[in-house]
Amino acid sequence: MFGPVQSGQEDAGRVADVVGDHGALRQFETAEASIPELKERIAKTIDFIKSLTPAQIDGTEDKEITFKFPSGAERKFTGQALLLNFCLPNFYFHHTTAYDILRNCGVEVGKRDFMGTPVTP
Repeated sequence: MFGPVQSGQEDAGRVADVVGDHGALRQFETAEASIPELKERIAKTIDFIKSLTPAQIDGTEDKEITFKFPSGAERKFTGQALLLNFCLPNFYFHHTTAYDILRNCGVEVGKRDFMGTPVTP
């Protein structure tokens, strides 16, 4: 069950790394064996994304990015296309899968757990 959470975290970190011009994709170890370890992984990703400044990201929507898959295959994106057509769909796919697995295992989670608390201005 930890795979979908790990993959979703990688998608969140990938866009910050590549679009934020931090060089190669940061790979976190995928050895988490407990919920506390997954929470720590998520916290590290959130801290990393929060460390980015608007100046590091602004203007990268048209930047050409060559993404290298683990298989060795490469695919070219613009910054905006990477975010909208690859990272966000993968992020939501993996988190939805983790949510579904939890529900199937009898964990009482609902829409609010998935969506989070609404942000108000």
